[in-house]
Amino acid sequence: MISIYESERLCQLIRNKNNGATLDVQNNLLCFNGDSQEIEISEDTKRNYEGRQENINILPRLLRKFEENKAFEVHLQAYITKNIGTSSNENMNNLILNGATLEWLGNEVSCSVGMQKIDVLLSATQNEQKTLIPIELKCVPADESNLKQFQRYIEWLRQYYIPNRPCDIQPILLTRKSNNLTDSLINLIKDFNEDNKHDCKNLKFIVFDVRSDDLHFEELKFGR
Repeated sequence: MISIYESERLCQLIRNKNNGATLDVQNNLLCFNGDSQEIEISEDTKRNYEGRQENINILPRLLRKFEENKAFEVHLQAYITKNIGTSSNENMNNLILNGATLEWLGNEVSCSVGMQKIDVLLSATQNEQKTLIPIELKCVPADESNLKQFQRYIEWLRQYYIPNRPCDIQPILLTRKSNNLTDSLINLIKDFNEDNKHDCKNLKFIVFDVRSDDLHFEELKFGR
């Protein structure tokens, strides 16, 4: 997975190496010449993808696993990465993007914290302000360990991402809806918000359930 600032840096390095020259690619392919150490137009003809092209609808399988109380985090991740920023689920878009425009999306983003990975990481812009949105997904109700895990993600983003691309951070914990939220968990969320208030927005605690054969999302607010 390559982040947006890494891709920007890579493009700039290529521009510098090429002394600002631009290739007129048109419908040709590009290749890297190991001898000259340059990117060149290839003489090969353009190849068309001939594999599977039909649309994959992950929702029926997700709903079935939801009803059967089976693990479906992989399906939930696929659902969000496929539909975020589209008109497929406006309820989800409104809560996660909050009117911002999606500019980059990554899933299973390695964050060098015990080989852990952020489930979904978004970069969005609104009124020229960039916001980084790390999302932790749980197909079961949230527990206290999720906050400790999230804190490690935030520390990694502060150390490695923010210095390269300054932006706000909007952490989101997205879990299955439960009527048994403990006072201990709520207090931990408030502590998390207080401890990170200097550079993080309040953690969005979003729960989901099934309504009308689709996922419905709702934000629970706890403050600081």
